[in-house]
Order: sequence, then structure tokens, then C-alpha cells
Amino acid sequence: MSRVPTREKLFRAAVGLIAEQGFSATTVEEIAEHAGVAKGTVYYNFASKSELFEELLRHGVELLTTDLREAASSTVAAGGGRVDALDAMVRAGLVFIDRYPAFTRLYVAELWRTNRAWNSTLLIVRKDAVAVVEEQLRAGVKEGELSGDIDITLTAAALVGMVLVAALDWKAFQPERSLDDVHGALSLLLQGRVGGCAQPR
Repeated sequence: MSRVPTREKLFRAAVGLIAEQGFSATTVEEIAEHAGVAKGTVYYNFASKSELFEELLRHGVELLTTDLREAASSTVAAGGGRVDALDAMVRAGLVFIDRYPAFTRLYVAELWRTNRAWNSTLLIVRKDAVAVVEEQLRAGVKEGELSGDIDITLTAAALVGMVLVAALDWKAFQPERSLDDVHGALSLLLQGRVGGCAQPR
């Protein structure tokens, strides 16, 4: 069995257990058991449980960042504007969270903890994800589609936060809603607050 599939199994097992039980309560033995591998396999792939979790966070956010970048790039390549690209990124973020809800809960929880060994890694990958949104905002300002008064750094963080919080609320309290429904609501908010495209009443 190749190493990559084994690491993926460990990632999936770890994120599910840690989301349910917490990091401290989850043991390497449990991760190995849920992944269907021997305990030694965990230590072959990762030096410690902390390293496994740090790499898990890095891996997950890198997947999200790739999805966001591809959504924006394909939209612009198809002739869409920068607000269209931002809207595509909102949807891509929701799709990611719908696919990986346990990882998203972990990620949001860890953002609030500053005493973890992996905090510096988390801040770096979070910055990378937000930077993808910042790129579209800067391009929109440069091209005149968006107002030059926009605080790009804060607006990018706010858009990422909007998707994360709305999606977690959707999953926890409004699971009957469809992804299209949630995206539609956030799309209207984006168009009205960032794009300035709200229809006159």
C-alpha cells in the first residue's frame, strides 16, 4: 500500500476523532484503529500526534485554498468580473465545508487557541487562504469594478469569515437548507455589500 493513501486514511480518521472528542482525548491508538492501520504506521508517517494534527490542518487549508483559487481563475477566464469571481469563491468555500464539516469545525476552533504548538503553521496557512481573496479584491479595485475605499485585508478576512460562520450555522442549525439556498443568501450579501450591485427598490 502506498504512503499517500495511508496518510489520507490517517488524516480522515484523525479529523473525525478530534472533532468529536478533542485533541487531548484522542489517542494515537484510536487514530490507527479508525484508519485501519497499525499504531506503528502512524509514527512511520508522523513523528507525533501533534505533528499529525499540524499536517492535518495544513493539508485541509491547502485543499481549501486550491479550491478557492481555481474557482476564481475559471470564472475570470470565462469572462466573469471580480465580484463574480468572489461569488464563485463563496460557493467553492461552501462546497468544501459541505464535504469536510468536521475539518471546518476543527479549523475554526483552533483559530481561537493561541497556545498550541502548531499555531504558527495555522496562521501561515490561514494567511495563504485569505490572500487568494485579497488578490481578487485588489484586481477589482485596480480595474475599477470595486471601490478604492475598500480595506482589502479586512474585507478579505470578513468574506472568509462570513462563509465559515454561515456554513457552520447551516450545518448545525439549518441542515434542511440546500447548498444552493445558502449560497444564494450569501451571494446577495456579497453583491450588495461589496459589489454595490443591489437592485433599486
